[in-house]
Amino acid sequence: MKPNHASHTMVLLLCIFLSTIGSACAQRDPRPGGPALVDLTPAAEHTVNTVVHINAEMLQKNSMWDNFFSDPFFNFFNFQAQPQVYQAYGSGVILSEDGYIVTNNHVVAEAQKVTVTLNDQRKFEARIIGTDEATDLALLKIDAKGLDYIEYGNSDEVRLGEWVLAVGNPYNLNSTVTAGIVSAKARNLDILGNGSRVETFIQTDAAVNSGNSGGALVNVQGKLIGINAAIASNTGSYAGYSFAIPVNVVKKVVAELKQYGRVKSVNQGVAVIKRLGAEFQPLTQQVKQAYQVDHGLMVTRLDDGLLKRAGVQNGYVILSVDRKPVYRPEDLETILGNRRGNVLIEGFYPNSGFIHYYNLTL
Repeated sequence: MKPNHASHTMVLLLCIFLSTIGSACAQRDPRPGGPALVDLTPAAEHTVNTVVHINAEMLQKNSMWDNFFSDPFFNFFNFQAQPQVYQAYGSGVILSEDGYIVTNNHVVAEAQKVTVTLNDQRKFEARIIGTDEATDLALLKIDAKGLDYIEYGNSDEVRLGEWVLAVGNPYNLNSTVTAGIVSAKARNLDILGNGSRVETFIQTDAAVNSGNSGGALVNVQGKLIGINAAIASNTGSYAGYSFAIPVNVVKKVVAELKQYGRVKSVNQGVAVIKRLGAEFQPLTQQVKQAYQVDHGLMVTRLDDGLLKRAGVQNGYVILSVDRKPVYRPEDLETILGNRRGNVLIEGFYPNSGFIHYYNLTL
């Protein structure tokens, strides 16, 4: 009697299939003392109902025809070039039961019409409440009630190696969930360009592609820890690294867009920097290696200001402000923009061998 190779193959494939399901639904918790396995399904099932598909319609003029029809001859006969409509797609995250939605600025910038599709396929036309190019965030509003919405997490508490889910609409594939880990924190990148004020990105290896922009990065509790914004790739498709705007930045920007329609804290941050009365320079790689640090700002000049009055001297290296690491001068603007009262500065003087703390009153 011949062995039944087909049945053996089916059993083997079934085992592999079940093994794959188990690994997708439950992952090992990297936290010391945590449970052996982490179930990702509750976070995924909740988050897909809070992430929306966004279709933004924009007008695009053809420069050649614009120049052609701008000739006085055509103006006399009232000939006008007709702008072409093109569409951009992305994702957004519902923040409240009454329809406030956060997304990326680059998804809806200059849009004439924005249509939001919920996970249950209901469609709404959205109003743009405000945008902020420097943080690549935008706030939308749809007229709806009783929506599922996401809860804010705390991006300062994110840990290397912890499991995360990226939820969005890559390539218009609605409600797509991918899993990965936090592979780096505090990535200081100019990946957004345009003088970005996002001082630190969350880097993850969860797959993110075109259409994921504006979607949610959540932890295993289903809390929002970031808004997916960019990928590092030479092809335009996922190549192993993606970057999210930390939710603590998102919270501040959303609050100001909701209240004012624009971001005001940047101006406050610039004003505070002037009051510090100092000039700063990011640490060189040589200095970082010599003192075994990966971030910091060196005070290169002191005038009469808050730092000098607090006792800071030239050459002081600022490592953190209120426990938040600093990498470049713009970080001080972001951190201090909304601060009031006492602020703790932590740093060191080269060759001193000690950490020095200073208290500032803003």
